[in-house]
Amino acid sequence: MSFNGIVVSPGIAFGKALTMTSQMQPLDFKLLNAEQINQQQQQLTHAIELLISHLQHCQHHLCQECENFQLIDADILLLEDEELQQQLHQHIKQFKVCAAVAIDRIFNQQAAQLSELDDPYLANRSSDILCLAKRLISALHGHLQWDLSTLIEDTILLADDLTPAEFAILPLKHIKGIVLESGGLTSHTAILARAAGIPALLNYQFSQHHQAIKDGEPLILDAMSGELHTSPTAALLNQLQQKQQQEILRRQALTAYKDKPSVTQDGHSITLLANVGNLSEVSHVSDVGAQGIGLFRTEFLLMNAKALPDEHQQYKLYSEALHSLQGQVLSVRTFDIGADKEIPYLQQSQEDNPALGIRGIRYSLAHPDTFISQVKAVLRAANHGPVRLMFPMVSQIEELEDAMTLIDQAKAQLIEQEKGFGELSYGIVVETPAAVFNLPSMLPLLDFVSIGTNDLTQYTLAADRTNPHLAKQYPALSPAVIELISMTIAHCKQAKVKVSLCGELGSDPQVLPLLVGLDLDEISINPTSLLEVKAVLINGRYQDFVTHAQRVKGLTRIDEIRTAINTVNCN
Repeated sequence: MSFNGIVVSPGIAFGKALTMTSQMQPLDFKLLNAEQINQQQQQLTHAIELLISHLQHCQHHLCQECENFQLIDADILLLEDEELQQQLHQHIKQFKVCAAVAIDRIFNQQAAQLSELDDPYLANRSSDILCLAKRLISALHGHLQWDLSTLIEDTILLADDLTPAEFAILPLKHIKGIVLESGGLTSHTAILARAAGIPALLNYQFSQHHQAIKDGEPLILDAMSGELHTSPTAALLNQLQQKQQQEILRRQALTAYKDKPSVTQDGHSITLLANVGNLSEVSHVSDVGAQGIGLFRTEFLLMNAKALPDEHQQYKLYSEALHSLQGQVLSVRTFDIGADKEIPYLQQSQEDNPALGIRGIRYSLAHPDTFISQVKAVLRAANHGPVRLMFPMVSQIEELEDAMTLIDQAKAQLIEQEKGFGELSYGIVVETPAAVFNLPSMLPLLDFVSIGTNDLTQYTLAADRTNPHLAKQYPALSPAVIELISMTIAHCKQAKVKVSLCGELGSDPQVLPLLVGLDLDEISINPTSLLEVKAVLINGRYQDFVTHAQRVKGLTRIDEIRTAINTVNCN
């Protein structure tokens, strides 16, 4: 028997089932008396201290620069937040409810706010918040962790969710696959599973199935086709073992492309860069042969901080990134924040429609001190290597001119402070149809342009890209979006300005022939997908890519485009 889930980390795994679900007791909503209120507040304080201590213990075995450490740190920072603790205590007192109810309500409110964010990475932080709430409630009842220290068999772990702390203490030697009931493609669990090379399925409701999976039952996780097989036959076992061996050989073969030039069979060169969100990711891009960083999402630095990083802190981070890159380019996107980003210490105002509100360059221009501080840090870091600075959500020339005026002020301040700085290349992220149509007026001020297909798709099709119900009907590979990408490239080529693409579209190997055929100079890719994209590039011919792109541009239906992309043969 087999069931389907969403593949977030590909591969095939064999092992025995081990089901680990949160030890959650039903919430008790009865009203408390004064004595009980004080008792619940004390229990809450103790539970928070207990969970923080446990999380810190989990960190002791980890390097500070690794993804696991930083994600656990985010949970600790949230638990230590005085405003959050005050909210919880006040909720217990005001509504006369137990600590578990207060945790459930307050954390759900925070998760709901995060889930509405425009950025899918930040929106998926909501799952981490809900998961942390479960663990805090478990701490109230004296349950903190699963003891897997005695695990000696190959295991497929089935759980409702995993916190970064829980993932960090898993005996990965014996955990061959993971199946979770919650999570999304950009959730932290998905990121960690991919980094560890563990096959994983998410959003698989195993606990709701009429035939429960028993602990110790043999399972095969096929995270290539998204299937979990229970009680597999000998024939199926043999078939998937062969499939696993083929996948291992395929991945090993991809490493051969790491140090090869990014050049097609007929000599056309294109630069392949990496998208990153923190310093740890920067230090690993050389592992996949990236030629630099095409997108550093600097707003990720703000999400788990207690205060806005000052100029010196940012300067140090950007300098360390440049040191790791050893002469390769670092493309820094200025803070892409706005009223839809939940960053409490920025005291952002509420907006009815935050996706169309004060975000990206609009926020920066409305808060010039924050912008100038970041620009000064980037300018100083430019003494240590090549840096490109790009501005998100620029739609018109006036915004770009205002940004350049603030950059001049930043340089003047550095000169007055006798701080040395280097030269930058300047660019914008094209994310709206208006930016495409206004691009000719802005290009004289720019050194490069990067196309952000995630938001460009959203604003072109008027469809929330985080809404799963709209994903199939309004994909990035639609005629309108392809035409806008093509127009952007044409404008840049005419002005002799370098043009790149940094959206998720660039990480799909099947889309590579189209993007190269449209004549992009660069593509910035998620590091986990870079070698696969590079393999398609190296094994293909540029002239075939151009022919394919012209054919796709002539299509007017989404299903026709999807078929053309899935069946392309440019090798």
